[in-house]
Amino acid sequence: MSTLLATALTLAARNVPVLPLRAGKLPFGNCPACAGNACGGRPSMKTAGPCQCPRPCHAWAAATTDPATLTGPAWASAWRQTAAVAYHPGGTGLTVVDLDHADAITWARQTLPATRTVPTTRGEHWIYRGAMQSANAVRDGVDVKSTMSYARWLGPGAGTMTRLPDAVRALVEREETTPARGGVVSSVPGRDQWDRSVATGCRHTERYVRTGLERGLALVRARTESGAGSQAFGVAQFLAKQHATCPGPCGLDLVGQQLVATAVSVGVPEPYASRAVANGLAGAA
Repeated sequence: MSTLLATALTLAARNVPVLPLRAGKLPFGNCPACAGNACGGRPSMKTAGPCQCPRPCHAWAAATTDPATLTGPAWASAWRQTAAVAYHPGGTGLTVVDLDHADAITWARQTLPATRTVPTTRGEHWIYRGAMQSANAVRDGVDVKSTMSYARWLGPGAGTMTRLPDAVRALVEREETTPARGGVVSSVPGRDQWDRSVATGCRHTERYVRTGLERGLALVRARTESGAGSQAFGVAQFLAKQHATCPGPCGLDLVGQQLVATAVSVGVPEPYASRAVANGLAGAA
């Protein structure tokens, strides 16, 4: 048994839902039957579906406390390639405030009540009792991971875990709230569109880039009630990863501008949309 699988089983025995991560701190990709959400999605996801796939598909939604699943043949290949163990904070009634650099830690110490902390590669995880909506880039270098999200397991940490404060909830509520219908958040001037002429160092075809961008923009447009800012962050990060091995330039600045404009069109304040997209593009570097 690998050390990582042993860690996962220990956490599962404590009712902490866990899942394996591959290199790059990413979940394993969906199997062919689940690709493109063709399976209808996991019953535990926001949009419940019929998927009963035994593999570790659908990222956080695959997290489990079932030792038979963790040690079963459907997960065996993933464990052989696992680089880290993650857990679903919301599934065990917790919220993780992920602080990505020293300035974010300083802000947290000045703003949030002390709680259990776990050192990370670049910053700290602050863990609170209580679950809430997750959101990325609520501030520079600050993500909130709880429901519909996962966090790396980096050890139990130190300090007494305290109750989730309103100050953390307000971070997501303030940034994610969509204005009343007909309201205007900010005026965004017309943006230039991505085309091949700005991507002279990109190894992908124009069709490949445009298809990925349009799918990403559609995901952001679908978040008409809440979550468009976090969705824009995720799309920006995903698209940037596709160009990680390109010599460049790939015109990602224009891709980012289109994401920002789309997020603003569904109610995200422009400063937050710009910050979320910039963090997403930078986070994939």
